[in-house]
Amino acid sequence: MTHYFRNSIVTFLFVGLIVLVASGYSEQPKAVVSSPAAGTVPEPRRDVIARVGDQDISYGQINTMMNSSAVVGLSLPALGTAQREKVRIMLLDKVISANLLYLDALKRGVDQDPVYQEALQRFSDGMLAALYRNKQLAGDIQVNEDEIRAFHERSMAPDAELTDENRTVIDASLRKQKLEDRNAALRTQLRAGITIHVDEQNLDPEHDTSHQDSDVMARVGDQAINWAEVKSVLLTASKRSELSAGHLDPVAERLKALDKVIDTRIMADKGRAAGLEQDRVYQARYKEYQKTRLINHHRGKLLAGWEPDQAAIDAYYARHQARISVPEERKLQMAVLEDRETASRIKGRVEAGEMTLYEAARDHSIDPNAQQHLGEMGWVRKGTGFAELDAVTFALGPGEIGGPVESPGGWHLVKVLDIREAQFQDIADDNTHKLTRRTLMREQLNNYVVALRKNDFEVTVYEDRLKELSRAEAEWIAGLEEKARASTSLSKQREDEFRQLLGQ
Repeated sequence: MTHYFRNSIVTFLFVGLIVLVASGYSEQPKAVVSSPAAGTVPEPRRDVIARVGDQDISYGQINTMMNSSAVVGLSLPALGTAQREKVRIMLLDKVISANLLYLDALKRGVDQDPVYQEALQRFSDGMLAALYRNKQLAGDIQVNEDEIRAFHERSMAPDAELTDENRTVIDASLRKQKLEDRNAALRTQLRAGITIHVDEQNLDPEHDTSHQDSDVMARVGDQAINWAEVKSVLLTASKRSELSAGHLDPVAERLKALDKVIDTRIMADKGRAAGLEQDRVYQARYKEYQKTRLINHHRGKLLAGWEPDQAAIDAYYARHQARISVPEERKLQMAVLEDRETASRIKGRVEAGEMTLYEAARDHSIDPNAQQHLGEMGWVRKGTGFAELDAVTFALGPGEIGGPVESPGGWHLVKVLDIREAQFQDIADDNTHKLTRRTLMREQLNNYVVALRKNDFEVTVYEDRLKELSRAEAEWIAGLEEKARASTSLSKQREDEFRQLLGQ
């Protein structure tokens, strides 16, 4: 019940946090991490738990990311647990690092990079076009019963029955056609008074290899749309044509795709003219994309500049092979007997099929936990166990039983249930080479961020405030659980009373 309840209240978490933040705290937050000092800064909002330069990190922001654990690559423990606090700290450190890269990108002028600016422009155009389109195409597309019956009469045999399944298919077809008609009408309206030129010969896939990024594929008024802007959508259209087994013409598919790009450009311009850049949803999403994209762009440029040569990769692997390589692992089952004679006798019975090693561990092992785990020891890495036992274990094949082998704990019989082969043992192996390169570059990036934190931007974590918010969250969850238990008890009482009434 508790596990289910905790999962069900995730959606209510932020309501409680808002109440907590609004109530305020009498204790002033204490900065526990900072470098270097930069003079007096204004007191942050009550929900801010860290600050990187002029960038605030809020408790709600971290919780939002925690509840998207698949994105951040971290497991998500239950609300109010100590494990969740560990994940929160790990995630906070990631967000701090991202903000350091963001400020470094601004400092270095990476935001002026044309590739980054083009990405912002495409995102802005898409957002504004969607806003403008929604205003023009407000309302759902409706299909009535008369239209369905008319379509059925036109398209089906005279004696065909109008079934529920046919009705659903017809409804979907009519909606699609109405949407296409509406889009066509909108396109005519959008393009009124705008000169548009498209050279369809340029759309032939045969010319793709000769195109330069600056080649003009279309003109919309005095604006040019070049190959770099539409390359991905045109190549996707070509792929769609290839998969159609000749049913779709590649140039026609590309023209449809290009028309959508042109429409987006026009609607974005009209959206700007209509002041839609002031829309609060647009501004919030644009700012979020602007920051995230700049962080990723800067990270990518840094990594590209640190591309190691083969000698550097070889040297790194030689220094860190123990960390990169994965030794052979074996899943073991084991019975520990009191003396060699007993172990040999039990082994003979197991090999003769008179008992299983599970039974031997359960009934004869001197391991005090054998009754619970029946001798299953899990996965064991080569070189981590008792030397003599390790030697026997890693000489066995799957299903084979080894021993008896003496250790300080007794005489062991060992069975190999499964084997995981050693990995990343040779730098000449392609997978080992790739992992070593990624590990080296990740370390370089981590070192770069650490240097930013030490030398370039002030980082402050408000530990007292973080603890207070976490404690308040845990107490709030505990209170909800207590109410749920009380509610369950009351419901059970009423149910019992009702049953008694029915029995009378």
